[in-house]
Amino acid sequence: MKRDGKVLISGGLGFIGKRVASTLVELGHDVVLFDNLSPPVHGAVPHLCEDAIVRHPRVGVVRGDVRSAADWARILPGVRYVVHLAAETGTAQSMYEIARYAQTNFSGLCEFLNYLADSPQQIERVILASSRAVYGEGAYNCNDCGRVYPLPRCYETLDAGQWNPTCPRCAAPCWVPVPTAEAARLSPSSIYGATKRTQEDLLRISSAALGLPAVILRLQNVYGEGQSLKNPYTGMLTIFAGQLRNGYRLNLFEDGQESRDFVHVDDVARAVTLALFREGVDGFTLNVGSGVATSLENVAQKLCTHFGDGADYAITGQFRMGDVRHAIADLTLVGQKLDYRPHISLDEGLDRLVQWVRAHPETPAEWASANEELVRRGLMPSIPVHAHRTSLAVRREGKQRVSGS
Repeated sequence: MKRDGKVLISGGLGFIGKRVASTLVELGHDVVLFDNLSPPVHGAVPHLCEDAIVRHPRVGVVRGDVRSAADWARILPGVRYVVHLAAETGTAQSMYEIARYAQTNFSGLCEFLNYLADSPQQIERVILASSRAVYGEGAYNCNDCGRVYPLPRCYETLDAGQWNPTCPRCAAPCWVPVPTAEAARLSPSSIYGATKRTQEDLLRISSAALGLPAVILRLQNVYGEGQSLKNPYTGMLTIFAGQLRNGYRLNLFEDGQESRDFVHVDDVARAVTLALFREGVDGFTLNVGSGVATSLENVAQKLCTHFGDGADYAITGQFRMGDVRHAIADLTLVGQKLDYRPHISLDEGLDRLVQWVRAHPETPAEWASANEELVRRGLMPSIPVHAHRTSLAVRREGKQRVSGS
């Protein structure tokens, strides 16, 4: 595949977009960053001059809206590659901001594809950033039924403290999550996940009809330095680190044993670059993660150790509709197709994240009002009675483990 030509990154001034741009300019590419500069991410008055990547001579910035056909028509001529990152993200908020998520995530991609259908041009490849949220609960091993894909958990079972999903065949609790491969059944449990699944279908069908080379990357929980400290809906590790830095106690949902596959943004940027230029990957959907599941309590312990005396966490027994129990990526296919392996361990990534958070000013506790909104809408309970009886004991046990680690 040719490696010359301009690369357009939608959502280019976001956390991942800037990291991808930095990787590309190091390889000698001209890059256009297309972004609406959303206030929850960039602040009411964005300070673009603070970002070195924006000042790079190979980088151009265009402010616009992916939902605008005119904006796509303005910026696509002369572009050879497109990395489509622009999207409304965040599981919790998607459960009540349904129209906004649909308009941005559906319409944004549709306007891009519609332009290509009406105005054929030489696009070498499109990369779509999808999400592991399309899987929902993902893959488990059931003692009696083998490999299964549980349905989303319901409010009633979560409210009763039954955290594990159940086998769709025998209804027994599923205790053993396993890495989820790309061929798994898709069953998103959030509006956000549903919009990403639809994005995948739109691109897959259109790319076949238009002869448009495309690769879909299903990203796991991306974290790292530079993630927005203003947005209370995305970036779990950044939110946790920001809370501890500002002197707040971490409140962990469920029983604290829910797990995620945390992947550093530098590894994601490398995967995107590999997908842009690697031969033989058109039409593939690939997981991008670390391949390691880490419980939220484990993460809390690590972060409390970083922030020292006074850093604390509690297990509340609360939950959010749309969340999944466990997430872990099967990286077999992406390893075969892109020769991708994660380079940055969670410990190294947390070291870097904490140093970056410490260097930034304190930020408003918007996460508290975000949770209050979920409670008000019935998407998250206030702390249940059984949690009051257990959280302090669990917290003390956790602090003992932290001090002994």
